[in-house]
Amino acid sequence: MKKIITAFLFFVAASVSVKAQSPDHTFALGESTFLLDGKPLQMISGEMHCYRIPQQYWRARMKMAKAMGLNTIGTYVFWNAHEPVQGQYDFTGNNNIAEFVKIAKEEGLWVIMRPSPYACAEWEFGGYPWWLLKDKDLKVRSKDPKFLAAYKNYIMALSKQLNPYLITHGGNILMVQIENEYGSYSNDKEYLDINRKIFREAGFDGVLFTCDGPSQMPAGYLPGYLPAVNGLDDPKEVKTLINKYHGGKGPYYIAEWYPGWFDSWGSPHSTTSAEDDAKKLDEVLSAGISINMYMFHGGTSRGFMNGANMSRKDPYSPQTSSYDYDAPLNEAGDPTPKFFKFREIIQKHLPAGVTLPPVPAANKTIVIPSIALTTSALLFNNLNKPVVSEKPLCFEDLDQGYGFVLYRTQLKDAADGLLKIKELRDYATVYLNGQRISILDRHLRQDSLQLSGAKKGDILDILLENNGRINYGPYLTDNRQGITDKVTLNGTELLDWKMYKFPFQNTAGFKYSAKVVTEAQPVLYKGTFTLTETGDTWLDLSNFGKGFVFLNGINIGKYWNIGPQQTLYIPAGWLKKGSNEIVVFDQLKNGHKTISALNHPILNVVVKN
Repeated sequence: MKKIITAFLFFVAASVSVKAQSPDHTFALGESTFLLDGKPLQMISGEMHCYRIPQQYWRARMKMAKAMGLNTIGTYVFWNAHEPVQGQYDFTGNNNIAEFVKIAKEEGLWVIMRPSPYACAEWEFGGYPWWLLKDKDLKVRSKDPKFLAAYKNYIMALSKQLNPYLITHGGNILMVQIENEYGSYSNDKEYLDINRKIFREAGFDGVLFTCDGPSQMPAGYLPGYLPAVNGLDDPKEVKTLINKYHGGKGPYYIAEWYPGWFDSWGSPHSTTSAEDDAKKLDEVLSAGISINMYMFHGGTSRGFMNGANMSRKDPYSPQTSSYDYDAPLNEAGDPTPKFFKFREIIQKHLPAGVTLPPVPAANKTIVIPSIALTTSALLFNNLNKPVVSEKPLCFEDLDQGYGFVLYRTQLKDAADGLLKIKELRDYATVYLNGQRISILDRHLRQDSLQLSGAKKGDILDILLENNGRINYGPYLTDNRQGITDKVTLNGTELLDWKMYKFPFQNTAGFKYSAKVVTEAQPVLYKGTFTLTETGDTWLDLSNFGKGFVFLNGINIGKYWNIGPQQTLYIPAGWLKKGSNEIVVFDQLKNGHKTISALNHPILNVVVKN
């Protein structure tokens, strides 16, 4: 244990001077511990994702990590963030993963890099780009040559960003993960080895590892490479399991330890006991096991980037925009009671006389009592040029990844009876002649309604929302969006559709009016407000229905009145002294005139509609 503490002291020194991480460091797997420059190293790591944290706060979050006692940052890489359009790569702004790693190095933190094209992470499609689904025959996460070609191109582009930061090249990336929890999906060792070869060919020449849950490790590990475990924190069981699949030896690494959990729409806010978590952390550190807290700081799945779960037993279940995770550092980057309990545990494992850096002050917060929403734009009054097709086309066939599609047809005969949307993905509001007549929710296994009093020539509109593609489990490959099969009325297929695309990459081009909206239709509400000071704040959307919000041109996330999330976090850095603009889209409720912002989040209120 003394040698492990010595290695930890190395990181305390490293936090003082970047030069401590010189180009001649070595990192290797020992019989029972990781070896840094030949000496035992115990990684005390926390997961953070650059995409979920505003870029201007990356350094502040890392200073918080150091103050809690972490010496390492674990992070996924999301393919769909970096290649939003096939062949067009984006490593700028919040996607600047190399800068994220560089800041960690400057702050004296090592990095565990998890760039597997599949991440899960409660992120849209588990990190895969939606455009892979344009080819309905392509199968992700497989030996499909078309998938492997796209995957390899991406890894080659990513390697140019990350290779300079590998410890083998003088950087601070200690290990690189290939695939992710593959044992929860399949057991093809040949596919896993293809992953390994791609990473090696891309220049990832250091230590590679896999991670899986305890029961999934037999299917998910790659013989000869370190198998890390997720979701297991009994030290004896961790060592026994890794020994079994790693030739009777360590090192021992818990790649995902869960001092918190994610939230799903319509379900209670997830929390864990800080006392119990701190006790487990103490046991793991006392056993010399390296650990990565998933999450140390969750942040926010902004825009349309939330994922969804679905299993053979459980219905489709989309996740919230807030990724607070009940983590030690909350969504806004402030320390929680859990943070301070973990800090006490880690401090206890330092040598006498060694102290952690002081904890930075919490962020300033502000209240905005009332923002006037002075103009509005009815979606149905802002239709663009439609795509016309005999049969409805899914999002991917319309070359659209996210947002909404309005499907419109004209009834050829009068009809009463069952209107059914086969394979509805994921949330539909249904209108007859502009009046909303039903809501259909995939989560509630709703796909049909009784149509009454429909006449020949009536206009049927179905507004379909991508509520988040599945990010985990057996349905990962079945992720096309919109109307993915057909619409029938009394068993007869409805044909001749017009499809209006609303990807909402921005809110430009809509025509607004000061007229008060009374129609039960989807509407964008716009307002401006002036600030004399900025600070973190939370939009209160508890009186709204379902939609998303743009602030100063940034999509800050989704809201839904069913909860548990009732607020949307606005970081101070996205507000301006002076004039600010807000646009709120609501597809369920109308007549909004004002919105306010609180100095705290509301993440624990579930409403049954």
